Amino acid sequence: MSQASSLQSRRALYIGGLDSAVTESTLRAAFLPFGPIQHIDIPMDYAQGTHKGFAFLEFVEAEDANEAVYNMDGAELFCKTLTVNVARADRLKNDNNKAVWATDEYHIKEQEEEEKGKEGKEDSATIQEKPLTAA
Repeated sequence: MSQASSLQSRRALYIGGLDSAVTESTLRAAFLPFGPIQHIDIPMDYAQGTHKGFAFLEFVEAEDANEAVYNMDGAELFCKTLTVNVARADRLKNDNNKAVWATDEYHIKEQEEEEKGKEGKEDSATIQEKPLTAA
């Protein structure tokens, strides 16, 4: 991982436990004392018409993000306790957000298990077919 992307990932924060009344301007006001904010993303739940209860906030400087984590993790906003930590950018790069069966490794493993199961059944079938002889 390059230094630029490493610094960038340390600037982005995950903020969980948001009340439904929290908006982008509320988050900006709460986190602006720690430094300039570059971007705020609040994922929406379109079925309910509200946000999903978490947000991503990116500071311009990594030191500002560290201060925000130190001061805001466990703080209350609209009577709800916040969870604030550094966002993990590597989750998206490793495709961990995909379903297990969407990867090639899953299908290869599944085929290997099926083949092992067939081999075991064939062995038991050949044992049953052999006639017993008296010694």
